[in-house]
Amino acid sequence: MSTPPGGFYSEERWNNWIERLREEDLDPEEETFLDLQMNLQDDVAIAIAKAVSAYEDEKLEDEDALEQLADIREVVLRELEFEDEAAEVLIDEVQTSLVCAFASAEEFIVGGPAEEAPVEEYVHAAADAEAEEDLDSAFAFCVAAGTRIIAGDDLDLGIADDFEFGHVAVWVNGLDSLQRALSDPEVVEEDGE
Repeated sequence: MSTPPGGFYSEERWNNWIERLREEDLDPEEETFLDLQMNLQDDVAIAIAKAVSAYEDEKLEDEDALEQLADIREVVLRELEFEDEAAEVLIDEVQTSLVCAFASAEEFIVGGPAEEAPVEEYVHAAADAEAEEDLDSAFAFCVAAGTRIIAGDDLDLGIADDFEFGHVAVWVNGLDSLQRALSDPEVVEEDGE
């Protein structure tokens, strides 16, 4: 198999992003905040997509692919503390969105794609479950949507415009990053250039 030396994502790469967050003067109302959040999220989603693609291309056995995903997850989902509240908000949203992307990739490898249905149906079911305060079901529906995206289905991010801001909206944001990563797995430059 062809795992890159050091895996698909390095702790050093993640730490470079974190250092940047610590150094930036972040304002959630400014576009640079959203750009940084999206770049960081997309950077990790690309690593997830590469691990899944290696599995699909039979360059990785399922256990190896799951191990690669676990290694990435361990690096990017560890608890962090920032003095700056805006950085805390940014990293919390990134990590929350990526939880669904990781779970979708893992579920795809273990069980394949969810039963064929429009991705939007799974997302609407997730939103309905969240409205009923059933976050476990909401998450499961988002993961199912994620497996369909990995299988090649398209998600229109505009679907989330109708939702209340909450977990589903954040998870869908992570699935959008995963979808972009699967279609165009270009490396995001850490310096934003």
